[in-house]
Amino acid sequence: MEKLKAWSALGGTTPIEKPGSLGVFEGRTLDVRFLDEIARTYGVSVMLFFEEDLARTRTLESVQQEFAPVGEFERPFIAVSSFLAFTRENDPSFEQTMREFPLMVEIVTVGETCSPGGKIVPYVAGLMPFLDEMDADVTPSH
Repeated sequence: MEKLKAWSALGGTTPIEKPGSLGVFEGRTLDVRFLDEIARTYGVSVMLFFEEDLARTRTLESVQQEFAPVGEFERPFIAVSSFLAFTRENDPSFEQTMREFPLMVEIVTVGETCSPGGKIVPYVAGLMPFLDEMDADVTPSH
C-alpha cells in the first residue's frame, strides 16, 4: 500500500511521465542501486537485460513468457533486486566496488506490463553494460 501511495505521489500521469519525474527515461544511464531503490520505493518492476537484442526489440511480456520455464539465474534478464541480492551474497567486496565504480545501466524501455496475476505494473527495462565495457571503466590507464 505504501508503494502505491508513493507511486501516486510522483509527478505526471502516465507510466512514462511518473518515472521521468525521478530522472528515469529511455536513453538515460543510471546507477543500478538507484534503480533498486525505485523498485523498492515505488513498486516499479525493474528488469536488467544482459542481451541487447532482447532488451531493444522485444516486449517485456514476450521475453518473460519465452523464458518462464527457465530458472531465474539462467535467463538473459533478471529483476534488479535479485541481481543485487545474488551479487552481494557472492561478492563481499561488492558494496565497496560499487562506491568506487558504480554499475551504470542504460534505460531501454519505460512503460507498464501485466503481472502474472493480471495487475498492471509499471516497469523499467535496463541494459547491463557488457563485460568489456565494465573492464574498460575500471582498468587504470597508463
